[in-house]
Amino acid sequence: MIRSELIQKIADENPHLYHRDVERIVNTVFNEVTEAMARGDRVELRGFGAFSVKQRDSRTGRNPRTGESVHVEEKHVPFFKTGKLLRDRLNGQED
Repeated sequence: MIRSELIQKIADENPHLYHRDVERIVNTVFNEVTEAMARGDRVELRGFGAFSVKQRDSRTGRNPRTGESVHVEEKHVPFFKTGKLLRDRLNGQED
């Protein structure tokens, strides 16, 4: 599902809301999650999962085309850990 499909589904299920308002709500949620992660905060959505940022140390990598060694800088990467309810539902253990 892409963002526009999510917006359309929410708008269809809530006909009392304007499409532009639903779009603004969805964009605000995504922006807040992104900004929190940029600050290094953890974002937890109960039953769904938690977004956090992990640090990868610098290392020596290898160029797959030429085989030469290259230095890879330290970086921060997004990480998602699923919540128990989501994991159970994906594995067919709905309650």
